[in-house]
Amino acid sequence: MNIGEMKAAHKRITRWEYQPGRIEKGYNDRTLHVDLSTSTVTEKPVTPLMKDKFIGGKGFGLYLLWHATKPTTQWNDPENEIIISPGPCAGITQYAGAGKSLVVSISSQSGRIMDSNVGGYFGPYMKFAGFDAIELQGKANEDVIIVIDGTDHSVTIETAPKEAIDSHVLAEQLTEMYAKDEKDKINVAVVSAGTAADHSLIGMLNFSFWDPRRKVARLKQAGRGGIGTVFRDKRIKALVCKTTGIKPNWNNVVDLNKIIERGQRFQKEIKELDDKQCEMRDKGTAHLMEIMDAYDLLPTTNFRFGKAADIGEDINKIHSNVLKSLFNLKWRDLDGCWFGCAMSCCKSVDGFELKTGPYKGDKVTVDGPEYETAAGLGSNCGIFDPLHIIEANFYCDTYGICTITVGTITAFVMECYEAGILNKERTGGLELKFGNSLAALELIHQMATGKGFGAIAGRGAEYMKHYFADQGWGDRQFLSDIAMVNKGLEYSQYMSKESLAQQGGYAMTNKGPQHDEAWLIFMDMVNNQIPSFEDKAEALYYFPMFRTWFGLCGFCKLPWNDVEPENNREKYPPKEAAKVPEHVDNYLTVFKAVTGRDIDKDELILQSARVYNFQRIFNIRRGYGLRQHDAQPYRACGPVTKREYESRQERYDKQLVDWMGMTPEAVAKMTVEEKIAAHRKYRTDRYEKLLDAVYKRRGWTRNGVPTIAWLKEIGMDLPEVIEVVKPLQ
Repeated sequence: MNIGEMKAAHKRITRWEYQPGRIEKGYNDRTLHVDLSTSTVTEKPVTPLMKDKFIGGKGFGLYLLWHATKPTTQWNDPENEIIISPGPCAGITQYAGAGKSLVVSISSQSGRIMDSNVGGYFGPYMKFAGFDAIELQGKANEDVIIVIDGTDHSVTIETAPKEAIDSHVLAEQLTEMYAKDEKDKINVAVVSAGTAADHSLIGMLNFSFWDPRRKVARLKQAGRGGIGTVFRDKRIKALVCKTTGIKPNWNNVVDLNKIIERGQRFQKEIKELDDKQCEMRDKGTAHLMEIMDAYDLLPTTNFRFGKAADIGEDINKIHSNVLKSLFNLKWRDLDGCWFGCAMSCCKSVDGFELKTGPYKGDKVTVDGPEYETAAGLGSNCGIFDPLHIIEANFYCDTYGICTITVGTITAFVMECYEAGILNKERTGGLELKFGNSLAALELIHQMATGKGFGAIAGRGAEYMKHYFADQGWGDRQFLSDIAMVNKGLEYSQYMSKESLAQQGGYAMTNKGPQHDEAWLIFMDMVNNQIPSFEDKAEALYYFPMFRTWFGLCGFCKLPWNDVEPENNREKYPPKEAAKVPEHVDNYLTVFKAVTGRDIDKDELILQSARVYNFQRIFNIRRGYGLRQHDAQPYRACGPVTKREYESRQERYDKQLVDWMGMTPEAVAKMTVEEKIAAHRKYRTDRYEKLLDAVYKRRGWTRNGVPTIAWLKEIGMDLPEVIEVVKPLQ
């Protein structure tokens, strides 16, 4: 069926016209609300309170979701919302990485409040079309698309019966359908999920951006927490936004020249320093593969080990240079997911011929793999085949499931298979051993269709660890120890066993263990810059708050520290150098130049603290967000199995002496099981002490509840917020 026939099959349900506005200082001062149950479209004002306390992006998403839902609202209730908001600085093209949007919803995996950041063009285009956020609420009776047309100032809800579901096809179909011609395709952006989002709890959203050089709609992902599953539960096939093109100052900023000056300064740094620092323009985040392996941080066979050599594999098989050799670098300096981003980290493999699945034989463009994807689908599953990683990457993307989540789920399943908890009978014939790439791919295909063992795996690691125990297949404690999941969300791909600060950076998060909140491994483990509990607590205050700020404003985190000024490490003390002060000043300058608000670095942190604490309290309102929910699986903390211990016996034995005060003679007499038990007791106690220190620094009670005094101090003492925490003080 051709595009014209698909379009002709649409039935318009609603058309809503609106008056064009003018963005001022980064804001439209209105949001868009779509109720799919009633097929109504309305606009809402952005209040001064929203801008003052919540800034934009993630903040707007949390604020709108709070007021749209009740404490008892479930992820698949019609009143649950998906909110997309780009933030006041999103859409500028003069400073790198200013195209991010934040997506907020109640998670289908955990029931908690989920946020996920994403690139692509939809968020900025929606802003240019006239709205600071979109709320999607209710449920349609059949598959629909929602079209925001900034060229004629209308929003339509239309049935879409003939288009594909999978994102790599659907994004191209809708881009062609709503573009006037080939040149106009760059002005169309699409949000979609995919087949697997219909059949699993781990669905994600793909945000498209048209690549005129490759002539394909490329995809960036809001991957975490199952928001794509919520999207498809609402019977949304896609969102489409169309604009009239990119203008130099769509945001009508206060001081464009200042943004240009800081942007040019940073572009000069990238041009001069990227090739000798992180090689983002050549490799993207995949440059981390061998670095993580060298520092014993690359997750290998379900986070048991930190090096390829531990299982007799060669890191050079999936070295970043191997991945680089597969990337199309013809346009290496133009590979950004938003205009003007000189980091150009969005690498892709072009013309990749698929070997399995429904698209077998097709030649496709595969975005990535990024580090998290290569580590999760590769080393963590014991698979050291770059072609497998790329194929699995493609199918996760187009099916609409998160590569981080799938990698950690598959690794857990493979360890269960190795331990005898699973077998061929229980997996429906899949031989899910570490290293079995064909079985790993088949599991992804089964997740997409909701068939076979994939229907179980697609419910996530939290579900599986209980399900396997309930079936009597394995020991409940062992399953809890090795399932790398916290708050219902699977861990992202860094080893945290030897970094207490990173253990907190994962397990103390609001949404679950995602590295975008706090990545402290090098400060803590490698450079030993934060040795005391107080030092770690300070880092676990500052960095989560600082990183939260990017998601309020619409910035990508990578330009902050993946390229840094050449003299940064010499100019500042180590702890300050980790903050990259000159780049922090850039962000303060750009924020003021966009919004006119003159904030300093302390107010920046306070802006984030307000939203961060609000999200914590939002979870508390829903029955989560307390100390018990910050517990971590023991695999994140220390060695669970004899093989793990023996792989690092010299290190672990030395720790028994240095950390726990045992004599070498006493250690020599202990069995491995006794040593593991001693480590567990010590490491678990140490984590509890970290919780105490971090809670104190964050202004929380010992149970993890923000105190009223702290909320007043940071300016988040709203009556509805105080009402939630007051009984828990």
